[in-house]
Amino acid sequence: MLIAAFKLLKGLLLMTVGFGALHFLHRDLAVEVAHWVDLLRIDPHSHYLHWILGKVANVDEKKMRELSVGTFFYSALFLCEGTGLALRKRWAEYLTIVSTASLMPIEILEIHKSPSAAKAVLLLINLAVVVYLVRELRGKHGRPTGERTATRSAS
Repeated sequence: MLIAAFKLLKGLLLMTVGFGALHFLHRDLAVEVAHWVDLLRIDPHSHYLHWILGKVANVDEKKMRELSVGTFFYSALFLCEGTGLALRKRWAEYLTIVSTASLMPIEILEIHKSPSAAKAVLLLINLAVVVYLVRELRGKHGRPTGERTATRSAS
């Protein structure tokens, strides 16, 4: 249930990001960020603010549309996984294993390119999710206990 809650939370957060990207689709993102900086009284000389503004300056409508589509896709995937896991559906366990494990090589590449504790923790959480679900599937849907006993006694 913890994994289901985690997946549902990620799905809802990504849906929010997707709607945010749609909201800013036909607007000047730099002007919007400057407005929020002023509204929230953030130090205009902050190193982090300049880093964010540098990233925002490179975002055009095409990238914003791609970001929106991508976040909605992953939001739907995470919401599907979370709902299926909450309802204890076997297909959701398989879907979660495949989708989580398939993204691990990308996560490892990202850690290799620019290491950070947050990326390493995320990779470890995803690895733990996959290992746990594989063990659960093997425990629930593996060979019956009688088969194991019969195989051992025949040897």
